[in-house]
Amino acid sequence: ARAARRMAQLDGALTVFVSVDDSVVGVLVLDDPLRPDAARTIRSLRQGGIERVVMVTGDRSEVAENVGAVIGADEVMAERSPEEKLDIVRQERRHAPVIMVGDGINDSPALALADVGIAMGARGATASSEAADVVLTVDRLDRVGEAMLLARRTRRIALESVTVGMGLSLLAMVAALAGYLPAVGGAILQEGIDVAVIVNALRALLPFDTARLGADDTILTQRFRDEHRAIRAHIEEVRSSAGALEDLDPVAAVARVRAVHRVLVSEVVPHERHEQELLYPTIARIIGGRDPTGPMSRAHAEISHQIRQLGSLLDDVDPSAAAEADILDLQRLLYGLHAILALHTTQEDESYLSFTDDEVPSRS
Repeated sequence: ARAARRMAQLDGALTVFVSVDDSVVGVLVLDDPLRPDAARTIRSLRQGGIERVVMVTGDRSEVAENVGAVIGADEVMAERSPEEKLDIVRQERRHAPVIMVGDGINDSPALALADVGIAMGARGATASSEAADVVLTVDRLDRVGEAMLLARRTRRIALESVTVGMGLSLLAMVAALAGYLPAVGGAILQEGIDVAVIVNALRALLPFDTARLGADDTILTQRFRDEHRAIRAHIEEVRSSAGALEDLDPVAAVARVRAVHRVLVSEVVPHERHEQELLYPTIARIIGGRDPTGPMSRAHAEISHQIRQLGSLLDDVDPSAAAEADILDLQRLLYGLHAILALHTTQEDESYLSFTDDEVPSRS
């Protein structure tokens, strides 16, 4: 029980112990996973000029601190009530304009007070949507960064059109006053200026330069997102097995590691191979550039190498005569595999598989 609680604390999860007759018989671990696009959204906002990111939540401080560290927040304020969120927005507004993003009814007052309130309307509360200035109709946090970049692009085009239009009109007026431009010519020129300004303003309707997937590509990435959900269970089994080895006798310990190795060979290795053959070429085509998936391909090679090492060690160990050093070597390999698999899967979720929306488009 103590080990399960410690592991849950490291993961920022909540533990619920189940007891029968005052004896602990089980542990439930409740985990609220981080959105895969959260860290990328924060980076996008910073690239767009946002200088300070504050995470305000009603969750426990242990969970909030872990999430804040992963996404790169400048400050984390946990266990805050709706009134306290309101005070925080009020304090931040004294220093700079504030954008508030929220999805719950508790966020409604802060959304209304912020200079720009953005509600996650796909799954959020109606009250927060009504209080916000902007409502995102898809459950995608990275749309916040895109919305900000789109707004700035639209404003820039509008200012260009106004400035150029007024400047050309002013020059035409000066030319007309000096007698170089007759009335009819001036009227025609003004119409031409108006048309040019309107055409320039229409650039705001052009597609925004962000990565988008077609229907077939979306179905492919959705397939691997679904596979990742199953793979995560295998990844956690790798870690739990590593932690359990010290409490098992050598025969049982080796048997458990063999079971984990069989799952890795039958489930994880084919998954990584299919990603390399099917997913990565698609992502490389969309992202562009020179070998954009190279680092991830290197991780695939390392994962396969570690699994082969585990198999070789299992072949070399006699369960009935396994020494403590053998069990420690198995444990070391399992922990190493868990670390690289967990990191690699998270990186894929964030960098590649978060391009697609939650809903797969119909092919009809």
